[in-house]
Amino acid sequence: MTTSTHLVRQRRFLPLFVTQLLNAFNDNLFKNAIVLFVVYSLYDSAQEEARFSAIASAIFILPFFVLSAFAGQLADMRDKARIIRIIKACEIVIMTVGALGLLLAWQHVAVHALAIPLLLLGLFAMGVHSTFMGPIKYAILPQHLQQREVLAGTGLVEAGTYVAILAGTILAGWVPVQGAALAVVITAVIGYFTSRWIPDAPPEIAGQALDFHILRASVTLVRRTMHDPRVFLAIIAISVFWANGTVLFIEFPPLTKSILHASKEVASLFLVVFSIGVALGSVSINALLKGRVSARYAPAAVVMMAVFIVVFEQLCAHWPRMTGPLMDIPMFLSHPMAAALLLTLTAIAVAGGMFVVPLYAFLTTFVPKNETARTVAANNIVNSMAMVAGAGVAMAQTAIGMPMVHQMLICAGMSLLSAWCGWRLFRAECRH
Repeated sequence: MTTSTHLVRQRRFLPLFVTQLLNAFNDNLFKNAIVLFVVYSLYDSAQEEARFSAIASAIFILPFFVLSAFAGQLADMRDKARIIRIIKACEIVIMTVGALGLLLAWQHVAVHALAIPLLLLGLFAMGVHSTFMGPIKYAILPQHLQQREVLAGTGLVEAGTYVAILAGTILAGWVPVQGAALAVVITAVIGYFTSRWIPDAPPEIAGQALDFHILRASVTLVRRTMHDPRVFLAIIAISVFWANGTVLFIEFPPLTKSILHASKEVASLFLVVFSIGVALGSVSINALLKGRVSARYAPAAVVMMAVFIVVFEQLCAHWPRMTGPLMDIPMFLSHPMAAALLLTLTAIAVAGGMFVVPLYAFLTTFVPKNETARTVAANNIVNSMAMVAGAGVAMAQTAIGMPMVHQMLICAGMSLLSAWCGWRLFRAECRH
């Protein structure tokens, strides 16, 4: 905790932390504003709602798969701080386009012909933006922090990210869509100015030629990164975790509306609770490990996550069917099963945060500093494949008519695969 308090007062950490926080906030404000508006205002079918939610998630994730290799090369071979400033300048343009789509949808002007395409284009562009930001936010930490500070810095970045997700999700659920359109542009502008305070982070290797062949670069990058068994197992475990997270986030809005018969504010509350839980798990694992990068608690954490997913599914399955107006937050919280549902969701998220944070620290501490961005980029490529697969699984389950409430059970099964990878990782860690 002392290390964490010390870091947030340092220029070598604070501007990056704030910039990343604003980045996550804007991503989630924009993405959730789109999904909640479309699900609650444009569609009236659980299948259409789930399909749009899955399509939006897949569009946002696709650039990670296509461009992560190039983003990793760029981050390792060029000044990371300068790249961040360029990325944040581009975000202002992207959010202006996205805001226009939100305003057109709000006014019901050319909704399907123009507004929704603009929204999806904005989502795709924000996915590109996050693809280039992702490797840097972790790779820059070992360059600006001491070895004993890296886990604390990683935990703070993860916790701050989920607090920002929390704030963006709350705002998306509560402000009118025209307010969200204004907020995303303002946040992008503020993020650009905070990025200008990040200290320079020149490359740790001499300048090299960039490989612009996207497919070849991606295959080469993943192959080179996977030779260390600890990095390989960490990437696989993280990827399965995010595939599960994708399915859960896709399910939350339509499940809240169709199964729980609750309003978009309640759907926002679910995403908020999940974000708080991951933030708590991210911070608490650093206290348990006392700053040491280790997968010691990873298997137990993800097994508990699987157990709580099953409990959550059972609570939803036994939720009484209702008619009439959708429940607002006070009505929902007064429901006898609401407290159990929210506590279970919190437990899922806390276990997930405790599982994933040390694995990200593995990616930045067990490789040379001049390879950290490319290692994170390789992780993003595999993660994105898993997340697109998760979105595909969600769409397939909807297409074959599987009841929405039972679709979460696949997440519990996949969590056991993550537990096996975490156990293998801890064994490899002990051997080294």
